[in-house]
Amino acid sequence: MKIRMILPVLLGLLLAPLLQAQPATPDELLRSIREQRSTEQAVMQAREAEFVREQQKQQQRMAGAERELAAVQVRSEQLRTEFDQLDQALAEAEIELQQRSGNLGELFGVVRQSAGDSLSQWQDSMLNVQLSQRTQQLRELSESRRIPTVEQLEGFWLTLVEDLAASARVSRFQAPVIGLDGNQQTTQVVALGPFSALAGSDYLLYQPEHNRLLVAPRQPAGRALAESFVATREGVAELWVDPTRGNVISQLQLTPSLLERIAQGGLVGYVIIALGIFGVLLSFARLGWLQLIQTRVDRQIRDLDQLRDDNPLGRVLGVIGSRPRLEELDTLELKLDEAILKETPKLERGQSLLKLLAAVAPLLGLLGTVTGMIATFQAITLFGTGDPKLMAGGISQALVTTVLGLIAAIPLLFLHGLVAARSKALVQLLEQQSAGLIALHLGNGDKRGD
Repeated sequence: MKIRMILPVLLGLLLAPLLQAQPATPDELLRSIREQRSTEQAVMQAREAEFVREQQKQQQRMAGAERELAAVQVRSEQLRTEFDQLDQALAEAEIELQQRSGNLGELFGVVRQSAGDSLSQWQDSMLNVQLSQRTQQLRELSESRRIPTVEQLEGFWLTLVEDLAASARVSRFQAPVIGLDGNQQTTQVVALGPFSALAGSDYLLYQPEHNRLLVAPRQPAGRALAESFVATREGVAELWVDPTRGNVISQLQLTPSLLERIAQGGLVGYVIIALGIFGVLLSFARLGWLQLIQTRVDRQIRDLDQLRDDNPLGRVLGVIGSRPRLEELDTLELKLDEAILKETPKLERGQSLLKLLAAVAPLLGLLGTVTGMIATFQAITLFGTGDPKLMAGGISQALVTTVLGLIAAIPLLFLHGLVAARSKALVQLLEQQSAGLIALHLGNGDKRGD
C-alpha cells in the first residue's frame, strides 16, 4: 500500500522539469523556434566568415610558395650554368696541367716505383735498426698521389746514398737485443752492413715487424772468429759473413738437430734405433768372444801334446785320444765329425739373430714410411694442400724412418758377414787340425804340424 502511494510522488518529481521546459502555448513555441533559428544562423555566418578568412590565408601562402619556387628555379638555373662553366674550366685546366707537366708525370711514376721497390728490398734489412726513419719516408713517397717536390726527390736520393754507404761499412752502435732468455737489454752491436750483426760472439737475427735484433738460438760455426772480430783490434780479421743478408742464419734455425730428426721418426724410429744398437752390441760381443776363442785355439796349436778343455780344438782332439789305432779309422772320423758338429753351434751362436735384425730394420723403416704417408694423406684430406707445414710431420716420419732403417741394416749386414766369416774360419781350422792329426797318427809320425 505504501509502495503504491510513493510511486506517483516519484513520477511527479521526475516529470516536473520536463513539463516546465515545454512552452505552455503555441506562441511561445513559435517564439522559441525563431530564437533557435536566429542563433543557428549567427553561428553559421560566423563559421562562413572564418572559412573565407582561412581561404584567403591559404591563397596568400600558395602565392608566396610559388614565388619562392620561381626564385629557387632561377637560382638552380644559375648554379647549373655556373657548374657547367667551372667543369669546363677544370677540364681545360687539367689539359693545360698535362701539357705543362709533360715528363714530370713519367718522372713521378718512376720515383713511386723506385720507392716501392726499395721499400720491399729494405723491409728485412738490418740497416733499419740504424736508419729507422727511412722505411716511413719511402712508404709515404710510394703511396703519394701528388707530384713529388724537389725536397722529396733530394731526400730520396740521399736515402739511397746512405744505404749504399752503410752497406759497405762495419759499424758499432748501441741497440736493444733480445737474449735467449727472452729479456731485452741494450748492448753493443757490430754490424757488417746489411749482411750480419754480432753481439759479442753471437750472431743476431733481425725481426722486421718489431724492428729489433735477437740472439740466434742456433749459432753457425766460427764463433771464435766472431769473438775475435768483435774485440778491439787493428788490422784485418777473419769472420764468417752471411751473403744472403741473414737468410742463411734464419734457415739454420729451421734445420732440425740430430735428436729432433730422430724424434720425427716417432715410435717406429725409436724401435729401429733400439734394434740397431742391440744388433751392434751383439755383433761386438760375438766378435770379442770369437777373438778370445781364436787366441786359445792358436795357443793349443802350438802345444798339441797338452790338450786343454778351454778351447774347441782341445775338446775336439780329446775325443780321439793321444794314440789312436789304425783299425779304428772310420770310428775316429765319425767321432771327430760329431765333436766338430757339437762345437759348431757355439761358434755360430747369434748369427741368425743378427741376420734377422738386418732384415727387420728396413722393413720397420718401410712401416714408418707407410704410416707417415697415411698421416700426410689425412692432413691433405682435412686441410687441403694450401699449407705444406701441415703435411711436414707425416713426410718427415716417412723419410726419417726409411733412413733409420737403412742406417741400422747396412752395418748389421757387414757385422753379420764378419761374425759369420770368423766363426766359419774357426770351424775350418778345427776340421783342418783334426784331419792333419789323424794323418800323422796313421802315418806313425812323431811330428804334429799345423
